[in-house]
Amino acid sequence: MILHTVQVGMTATNCYIVGCAETRQGAIIDPGAHPERILKAVEQSGLAIQYVLNTHCHFDHMGANADVVAATGALLALHPGETPILEARGGADWFGVPVKASPPPDVLLEAGQVLEVGGLRFEVLHTPGHSPGSVTFYLADAGAAFDGDLVFAMGVGRTDLPGGDWDTLRHSIGEVLFALPDETVLYPGHGPETTVAAEKRNTRWMLAQGVSL
Repeated sequence: MILHTVQVGMTATNCYIVGCAETRQGAIIDPGAHPERILKAVEQSGLAIQYVLNTHCHFDHMGANADVVAATGALLALHPGETPILEARGGADWFGVPVKASPPPDVLLEAGQVLEVGGLRFEVLHTPGHSPGSVTFYLADAGAAFDGDLVFAMGVGRTDLPGGDWDTLRHSIGEVLFALPDETVLYPGHGPETTVAAEKRNTRWMLAQGVSL
């Protein structure tokens, strides 16, 4: 698996460029801002981008959708639960942030669906709580999961934005994400990578006590 991380926007969102080393096909996960940085990284990688994937559609994860989709010709894929947030430009008005409107999705994702990018298989896990249609993209063969704002290194996603729900987040973490093998590397929407095993140790007390960070 080819992997490049580009930090973008005011919230230092991790935009991931993921590719198949054999076929040089790739996907972009969460182009939140700075499309010029993302597209430069794509050019340097030599990947042909097949999909733009949104783990969820808050503005800091979809703000560059329009420019990146237009430049690559890739298909935009997201969960239908995120469509209202996408149409509201990621909630940009909640924060007074100028964000270009995204094109509508080409692919509506559902739990268990698999997107093939060359030899890579992105399995869709529905992991709501931070937002209604949040998903995690799991690559079993690579031992990797891109979980958006569900879990961070030593933290969990906020649930105080419209559509967020603590009990739902706790279920998504405990019953879906933590069901993955302990050695799975988690690539979150912000901050450094971590593992399932590490976050079982780091976040179980939060989940048990109802502490949301």
